[in-house]
Amino acid sequence: MQKQPVLFTDLGFQRYKPVWDLQEKLLAETVSLKTRFFDLQASERPTLHRLLLVEHPPVYTLGKSGHLENMLITEDEMHARGIDYFKINRGGDITFHGPQQLVGYPILDLEKFYTDIGRYLRSLEEVIIRTLAHFGIAGSRSQGETGVWIDPDIKGKERKICAMGVRTSRWVTMHGWALNVNTDLSYFDNIIPCGIRDKQVTSMKKELGYEVDFTLVKNILSRSFEEVFDVELVNGELEN
Repeated sequence: MQKQPVLFTDLGFQRYKPVWDLQEKLLAETVSLKTRFFDLQASERPTLHRLLLVEHPPVYTLGKSGHLENMLITEDEMHARGIDYFKINRGGDITFHGPQQLVGYPILDLEKFYTDIGRYLRSLEEVIIRTLAHFGIAGSRSQGETGVWIDPDIKGKERKICAMGVRTSRWVTMHGWALNVNTDLSYFDNIIPCGIRDKQVTSMKKELGYEVDFTLVKNILSRSFEEVFDVELVNGELEN
């Protein structure tokens, strides 16, 4: 049986806002396509799936359920340091994106997979867990906390390596994950990451003790995504 194609685009290094706008545009296009064929069964409606990978300059984003008190730096201080800040429409609290962090934005029509947000988040976590395993890092889940962790059950040693937050409209997803590869973790000192106190943030570099090949991580993660979602990534270059 032929696997569902997912149009894959590596956006390289881009500021947050244009990529957020792009996600909104692509989500709207997919929802519009589905709506035009609403009379058909969900399994028969034409649709589009996409996966965007990107690396952002420094930016803090606050989710719709987030709390401003989890930001420990003022907007003036952020501006002085060249850090962007946005209140956005994903779930979750505050997080950081920056150089050498691999951010993924799947825009998937879940009606072609399963209409279960919890299962979708667990699948995203599985993509990251398999990617980390390739490098000998034992990523795992922390009960009641979305994302991927190291030693989540060892009190005082819990550390988050990948944050996640998503939004859906008509079962089409946007936003996604942020995997710390060689990320400068000092930026997390200015926030209470994801609103979770007394737990650390880590990176692949910190866990392994050396700089990790960013391109290799992209390649391994892409293969893991194909395996977990049982899809085929195909070239999805975007029009200007």
